[in-house]
Amino acid sequence: MLKEFREFAVKGNMVDMAVGIVIGAAFSAIVSSMVDDIIMPPIGLILGNIDFSQIFLILKQGTPEGPYATVEAAKEAGAVTWNIGLFINAVVKFLIVAFALFMIVKGVNNLRRKQEEAPKAPAAPPQEVVLLQEIRDLLKK
Repeated sequence: MLKEFREFAVKGNMVDMAVGIVIGAAFSAIVSSMVDDIIMPPIGLILGNIDFSQIFLILKQGTPEGPYATVEAAKEAGAVTWNIGLFINAVVKFLIVAFALFMIVKGVNNLRRKQEEAPKAPAAPPQEVVLLQEIRDLLKK
């Protein structure tokens, strides 16, 4: 059973998938930082100094009752919140990752298409055929 697991774990596809997952996690962290720290602050500034991560609605007051300055303060008080801004941030992150993956898949598909369209070199004839052709040529002489 251990041998079967080792064969499964070291197959090329499994290793490729593991590398993809690790790179994907790192890419996700980069996209999160880009959205939270680079994209949303200027958009919030343009829209009147809004911090999207702090846009929320109170569905049920906590103890003590609000208003709460931040989502964290509301959660500490036990309030039930509807975190619209965090959802907007998550949607932006998803769109960026989806677009990046679309571009990767599109590039891979273009490479595959080019490989399929490329003329393939004719296969070398079997050795027997080569020998028969040489004999034929010798007999012609």
